[in-house]
Amino acid sequence: MAANALQAQLNALLASMFATGMVDDQFKQLQSLEDGGSASGFVAEVATLFIEDADRIIADIAALLDQPAVDFDKVDAHVHQLKGSSSSVGAQKVKLACMHFRQFYEAKSKDGCLMALALVRSEFCDVRSKFQTMMQLGQQIEACSPK
Repeated sequence: MAANALQAQLNALLASMFATGMVDDQFKQLQSLEDGGSASGFVAEVATLFIEDADRIIADIAALLDQPAVDFDKVDAHVHQLKGSSSSVGAQKVKLACMHFRQFYEAKSKDGCLMALALVRSEFCDVRSKFQTMMQLGQQIEACSPK
């Protein structure tokens, strides 16, 4: 019975992530790869790698923007990398925030980049929190399942 309640919580979480546009069809694709049964834990593994990479990339961007003379080409490369990572995992709001970021590093606006970074960081923190909750619920469901 507990597994059913946890599954309902997980389903509600996933539905809200889709409804708010936090994740997109790419995330659905990842889920479908796992639904076959042979790739149990695949979505959690991909989400974990995304979280680790995105944390590092965001820290690198912040460090670049903290320099007196900002290397906007490096900022561009990091934002592009983050956009690719978020796109591949289906983190749509992070991807859109990265796309918004572009106008500021192309204009070489440090203040604009700092503002855009704050939005990227906020969207990332939201998706990281939801992914972590999703993974915790998955572990709890797994623990309730008969072996």
